[in-house]
Parts: sequence; C-alpha cells; structure tokens
Amino acid sequence: MARERIITPKEVKEDVPSEDSNLFSGSPVNVRPKSLDEYLGQSELLQRLGIALDAAKKRDDPMEHVLLYGPPGLGKTTLAHVIANELGTRAWVTSGPALTKGSDLVGTLTRMEANDVLFIDEIHRLPASVEEYIYPAMEDYKIDFTLDTGMHARVVSYSLKPFTLIGATTRAGLLTGALRSRFGIVHNLRFYNVDELTDILEQAAKKLEGVCVHKDALRTIASRSRGTPRIALRLLRRVRDYAEVRCGGDFSDAVVNAALALEGIDEVGMDSLDRTYMETIETIYDGGPVGVEAVAASMGEDAGTLQDVVEPYLLQAGFLARTRQGRQITSKGHEWLNAGKNST
Repeated sequence: MARERIITPKEVKEDVPSEDSNLFSGSPVNVRPKSLDEYLGQSELLQRLGIALDAAKKRDDPMEHVLLYGPPGLGKTTLAHVIANELGTRAWVTSGPALTKGSDLVGTLTRMEANDVLFIDEIHRLPASVEEYIYPAMEDYKIDFTLDTGMHARVVSYSLKPFTLIGATTRAGLLTGALRSRFGIVHNLRFYNVDELTDILEQAAKKLEGVCVHKDALRTIASRSRGTPRIALRLLRRVRDYAEVRCGGDFSDAVVNAALALEGIDEVGMDSLDRTYMETIETIYDGGPVGVEAVAASMGEDAGTLQDVVEPYLLQAGFLARTRQGRQITSKGHEWLNAGKNST
C-alpha cells in the first residue's frame, strides 16, 4: 500500500501521546486511563482484574501473570499501565522482537523492583532462547545461568524480585503451550460496541478547547471506528482539525460526515482498499469462493497484508466469510457493495 491507512488498528506516530502537548497539537496528550475506574469497556476482564488486584494488594504479593490477546488497538498496552498504577509500581515495556537474546531480558528483570510489571508486546515472537529464561522467572522468580561448557559447565541461579508479567499478542495460537500455561489470567479482548466507543470519545473530547462537540457527532465517529478505540481517537483528531479549519470549530454530525468523506471513510468505517478487495472478489471471481492468493495477485497486493490488515474487520462485520474453498462475499457484503454503487 502506498500510504498508511487512517483506519489501520496498528499504532502510528500520531497515536503516541506526549505529556506536554495538547490533544491535537503535535502529538496527542495522554488520554489513556490510569485506573480501572477510568478504563471503559471490556467489563468482563475488568471484573477479573479487579479481584486479582485487590487480592494481591491485600496480601502484598505480586499479581498473577496476565496474557491478553486480540486485534491491535483494543487497549492491551493501556491495561498494562493501568495494572501498574493500581499496584503503585512501575511498568517496564518491551516487545518480543526487541528481546533477541537472553541477556536483553535478564538486564530488564534484574533492574525491576518488587511487584513491578513487565509488559511484553508481541510475546508470540519471543525467540526460543529468550523464552527459556522466562519459565523460571515466572514460576520461581529466578534466572538460571550456565557458566562454562562441557565437563566444567555449572548452573548458577540469580534471585529476582517478585514481578508480574503481562504478555500481549495478536496471534495467541503461535504461543507455545509451555509459555501459555504459566499465565494465571488469560483473556481475549473483544471489539468495542458503538456505545462504549462513544463513551471513550466523550472522555477524550473533554480535553478539546475552542470547539462545541455534539453527542450525535461523537456517535457517528464511533460507528465508523471499526470497534477499535485507537481508530476512534484518530478519527476524532482528524474531524476536530476539519471542524476548526473549515467550520469555525462547529463539531456537528454534518461536519463529521464531511470530514470522513474527505478521508474516504464510509458509513460503516470501510475505505477504498476494503472496497477494492470486495469488488475484486465480486467482479473477477463472481463473489467467491476464491483463495486469498488469487485475490492478492489480482490486486497487486501481498496476501499476508490482506489477511492481517483488510480481512479481520470484513470478517467481523459479516461482509466476508472464510470457507474451505476460500473467501466468499456474504449477502450482507453484497448489500454494502450495492449500496455503494447506488450512492455514486
């Protein structure tokens, strides 16, 4: 793809908050919740975490290790910081690809204080050599070093301070069984509904200055955010800019429609790449079923990109089905395509 899509759930530079900037100047202010009470949505998970946190604080023990899995942009990193804040400790953030050798992990673990939180994003991409260090660290709070080789080899154990490991992944099936079994809390983060996203946008909109924000406008943004808070906040920034420059700060439903039309986002949160994908299946392959490799070749795109970037929300929205024979457009998908043709 030639440019980054505005509706990509992956984090881009403009999503990274800065403590000394306002919400829509430079990089956005940090609107992430700092406590479970401020965190909106994912009610089932919050109940489980609330019990685990209360129990850990009463016993002055580290909280159970937590594995969070699900699509990007749903708040896994935010939850790690929330848990650390609730415990009154620090969150150490890293990722699977960044831990290339055992010493990378050991260096972090040995600097952590008691009950700190270690957050590893994309934990399914941990090298096997690093994963071996994690097992004793998670279970016994120690690291085993092997010194020398051959008949002179000996194992030295280094004690760690108790900590909580929070792993996040978009590909839970790629985790080894040995690693997954060591997490006490395992939870799948679901997509957010429109009401939940509207509440999140209202919370963020309180930081807006110089604009009048209407509730129906926020709900319109929420309905086009593909169930993902990261996308909702990104669209909110774009609409706010449009309202400020073109409409004198009037943040109405009509302004939202105009701003998102300029960005190429339709009423259900789809963009031109989604439509091209669906139209390729409809016009060239009679609606399917067809293999993703064939669709990718027809579009001149990478099959992996279509699987990871385009298909997840089309499947979740019910526009596309995966069958044994390949991808197939559903009746709901045909209705969406026909509605787009009629509107043009």
